[in-house]
Amino acid sequence: MNLGQVVRRVHVNREYLILEKDGIAVVAIMQVDDLEHYLDQQDEGLQEQIKTGYQDYLAGSTREVGEFLTELHRPAKKAKKQAVRQLDSARHDSRSRAG
Repeated sequence: MNLGQVVRRVHVNREYLILEKDGIAVVAIMQVDDLEHYLDQQDEGLQEQIKTGYQDYLAGSTREVGEFLTELHRPAKKAKKQAVRQLDSARHDSRSRAG
């Protein structure tokens, strides 16, 4: 079996392969998604965020996703409006000086 076949088998069939040397497991081959999931499980900070979020959910301290997204986009809209106002003001000032 060549490396391309191994990669295809791991990817398509979601298999894990363990390579051994003298009967001792030395390398594992797995899909990247599975590796990322494994690494997330090892991240204590992420686990704490999940735990806190779940506790907030159980306590009813959450909000609707639509409300959150509206709040998230609101500062961007304000910043855009402010940038447009500043640009208009700069244009007006340059016209006043030129005229």
